[in-house]
Amino acid sequence: MSEIEDGLPIGQVAEAMGLSVHALRFFEREDLFLRPIPRSAGGRRVYGPEDVEWLLLCNRLRDSGMSIARLKEFARLVRSGPGNEPDRLALLQEHERTVQARIADLDACLVIIHDKVVTYEKHLRDGTAAGLWSPASSP
Repeated sequence: MSEIEDGLPIGQVAEAMGLSVHALRFFEREDLFLRPIPRSAGGRRVYGPEDVEWLLLCNRLRDSGMSIARLKEFARLVRSGPGNEPDRLALLQEHERTVQARIADLDACLVIIHDKVVTYEKHLRDGTAAGLWSPASSP
């Protein structure tokens, strides 16, 4: 069997990835895949395992906040082949720093939220919750 016959149709890939068919078509239009997606004799897109693996990475990068523009740059670098690994690494390191900063910000938010949860739990347990941060009465 040929690669096209062994591949996955767009609907199956979309479902497996938790994406819409439109999102996969968008990825293709925006040149985010590493290769042109082959088509069956009937003209339907057929994705191989390497396409699905690439989509998994792209989804993680997008979920972690990488912009489409940066993702396009990364895809372009990978597509262009060997010789630009330092550029790929620099792009990924920059994104890693951005994600680490976001995590640190979320951790700081979590500390404050957790303190409020503990406060409310204590007041509810002690029966002293009435009036916690209630609006001030009008004069």
